Amino acid sequence: MDENKCEGCCERTTARDDKLKSGLTARLNRVEGQIRGIKGMIEKDAYCDDVLNQIAAAQAALNSVSKLILQNHIKGCVIKKINAGEVEIVDELIKTIGKLL
Repeated sequence: MDENKCEGCCERTTARDDKLKSGLTARLNRVEGQIRGIKGMIEKDAYCDDVLNQIAAAQAALNSVSKLILQNHIKGCVIKKINAGEVEIVDELIKTIGKLL
């Protein structure tokens, strides 16, 4: 088993300042509400275009969260690992960015 992967948990952690953490949590709470709203729209047979517009809004909100986390990752984790000589972090970052795109 890969030492960086496990089921139901995360071996690696990142310390985030309280302001960033609360901002991310607030954004994710809004996304969660949007998703519940989309589910409700489907259950009520809402017009397809209206549902698609709400999905696009939820995706944009998640992209916003991703950008903030990516920025924090590059400025924190990646720089620290490169400075420590762990240049393989660059390959991990490239793979992650590829998934986000």
